[in-house]
Amino acid sequence: MSKILIRGAKVLGGEPQDVLIDGETIAGVGTGLSAEGAEVVEAGGKVLLPGLVDLHTHLREPGREDSETVLTGTRAAASGGYTAVFAMANTFPVADTAGVVEQVWRLGREHGYCDVQPIGAVTVGLEGRKLAELGAMHESAAGVTVFSDDGKCVDDAVIMRRALEYVKAFDGVVAQHAQEPRLTEGAQMNEGVVSAELGLGGWPAVAEESIIARDVLLADHVGSRVHICHLSTAGSVEIVRWAKSRGIRVTAEVTPHHLLLTDELVRTYNPVYKVNPPLRTERDVMALREALADGTIDIVATDHAPHPHEDKDCEWAAAAMGMVGLETALSVVQETMVDTGLLDWAGVADRMSVKPARIGQATGHGRPVSAGEPANLTLVDTAYRGPVDPADFASRSRNTPYEGRELPGRVTHTWLRGKATLVDGKLT
Repeated sequence: MSKILIRGAKVLGGEPQDVLIDGETIAGVGTGLSAEGAEVVEAGGKVLLPGLVDLHTHLREPGREDSETVLTGTRAAASGGYTAVFAMANTFPVADTAGVVEQVWRLGREHGYCDVQPIGAVTVGLEGRKLAELGAMHESAAGVTVFSDDGKCVDDAVIMRRALEYVKAFDGVVAQHAQEPRLTEGAQMNEGVVSAELGLGGWPAVAEESIIARDVLLADHVGSRVHICHLSTAGSVEIVRWAKSRGIRVTAEVTPHHLLLTDELVRTYNPVYKVNPPLRTERDVMALREALADGTIDIVATDHAPHPHEDKDCEWAAAAMGMVGLETALSVVQETMVDTGLLDWAGVADRMSVKPARIGQATGHGRPVSAGEPANLTLVDTAYRGPVDPADFASRSRNTPYEGRELPGRVTHTWLRGKATLVDGKLT
């Protein structure tokens, strides 16, 4: 069993400490630590965090391996500091049976760059008409606890109620893509001043907010857990804040791109900015940042959505929706939340590791950086600042909205149960 001594790291952004890894476990945290024969990593000035956990990743396998595979997606995750990701169900075939979720889970174990926890579909084929095999997926080797039709909304209130009732039996959670379909027919971007000026079909905030309002009431009625995917409007924040004040079991996520980018970028007609839900206004962005800071929004999730070049390099109306995000998420959070003073690094660890692990029941992840805990860790050079070059990505896709943009922070090392997956910024 190998030993690794991380010397002088600022654990959660605090005072410099040494961290000793022995095999798969953190053996000690303190000053002046030493271990004979240990590999030494000089971490002076860098921040050590628990390995990041993404509750919302699209790995595309099976079926769309031209966009991403479990291997390339988990390599991208390790590059971004992640030690666990939750893989969404909108694959081909859909992950709506025990067989498909087990396939994804086993591929994750085989490749070993991070843990892969499949998310099961709520309905058969994501069609919204019949509940999928929720119990069978939970009882499978994959042990599914999170269910979502992400990419599509479970818009039928009866189906949503039944799903919430079903997962309550094993303390599972339904993760809702909040999009009222009739209100978003033909929508291309956020409904507002910019959409009116550009003549593009508008996506009103109420299409998101009305589903969230309905679902928190359903969760309250049933006494079950609901999670809101990629929350994007100021109004949605207020609904979730009200629901939490009532004791309703709701959690919510925000993506990095909704913390930074606005619908003004759509004026370029560059399809890299086309995403679901759409980029919103500056007012929405500021509300999302404040909500993440005060805990109304629980976590940051990437909604990593890789697409092949031809699906983005086309006219706006024909382009696919989505952005890659695993390799830039921490940098965007540093720029929008840490460098602005809204969160410290302990807060980042809470929103990007501790809470997503807790929501998804990812055992061994989101744990304290202390002796006896699993050595799932990421080391960040927070002083770094440089341009984003998608040619350097480990992801198979390059559809990033940050190409050429200078962002702070760079993950230099990632350890999964004591095994280095990233060393000096390079995958092992």
